[in-house]
Amino acid sequence: MARTGIEAALNDLLFHHDLTVQEAADRHFTPEYRQRTDGRWADRAGFLDHITHLRTLVAGGHVQVHEELCDGTKYADRHTAHITKKDGSTVRTEVYVFADLAPDGRFSRIEETTLLLQGTDADRNIGSAR
Repeated sequence: MARTGIEAALNDLLFHHDLTVQEAADRHFTPEYRQRTDGRWADRAGFLDHITHLRTLVAGGHVQVHEELCDGTKYADRHTAHITKKDGSTVRTEVYVFADLAPDGRFSRIEETTLLLQGTDADRNIGSAR
């Protein structure tokens, strides 16, 4: 399997509704996946619950990767998620990611910090995978 990246993962999770959340997650994340966003940990089940909720809010968007580094099983990037919500409002979030990749190229752990660039406090978790 080829190595995944955050752009492909977020596109499949949030914008490609021809894939179920489970199918998108299986493509990019290991079964034991866990994530820390802004200091809060989630296991894979919590992560999938969050993505399922986000799909009810998100109408479309794109991910702009500014820098991306991969060294063996270590991955890092800085990206901006540009989101249009179903109510027509927009959200932009800059995200800094450090991650571990499994031998098959999928994410096994992500730790990220987010910076809301556009949106309200209620939108704070929309542009991240948490």
